[in-house]
Amino acid sequence: MGTQTIAAHQVMVQLFMICAVWGEPLSQTAQSFMPELLYGANRNLSKARMLLKSLVIVGASSGTILASVAASIPWLFPKVFSSDPQVIREMQKILLPYFIALFVTPSILSLEGTLLAGRDLKFISLSMSSIFVFSSILLMLLSSKGLGLSGCWFALVVFQWARFFMALRRLTLSNGILYSEEATQNELQKLKAA
Repeated sequence: MGTQTIAAHQVMVQLFMICAVWGEPLSQTAQSFMPELLYGANRNLSKARMLLKSLVIVGASSGTILASVAASIPWLFPKVFSSDPQVIREMQKILLPYFIALFVTPSILSLEGTLLAGRDLKFISLSMSSIFVFSSILLMLLSSKGLGLSGCWFALVVFQWARFFMALRRLTLSNGILYSEEATQNELQKLKAA
């Protein structure tokens, strides 16, 4: 990769990082309100599922708006970042994977916030570790095929969507934290003690 490619990558990474945190309030909302619905005195799994559904819908809506605005800036106004035509061309080459990765980020944060609220830390650590390893291998494979910057961003797309589907699957299991009506008194006592 040349200097222009690295410059384009740096611009897009900075933009992605600025935009990725905008979904964090959804995670904080899940972490604030889910514990009471999952383990509190007024335990109500139906309301917890409705809250998660609302958070994912808000995440998808805000992800669409956020990704659209964030992708349109380098597409419509690339000279804000660089006047070099090669840098602009490299930035615009990766707009599709950039959009796809950013689009799903707020929904991921709401799902992971719910998993954190449910104290499913073992699953979160195992799934993130395995997704990271898989994505790293994919990145090395794409890099060896000469895909360069596009390969990096498509690996990020795979990483993000794997996070989304793993968390969604975990939360929608029939014996998962949002559907398991038979929480024993022992489990509830352990949670109260923690």
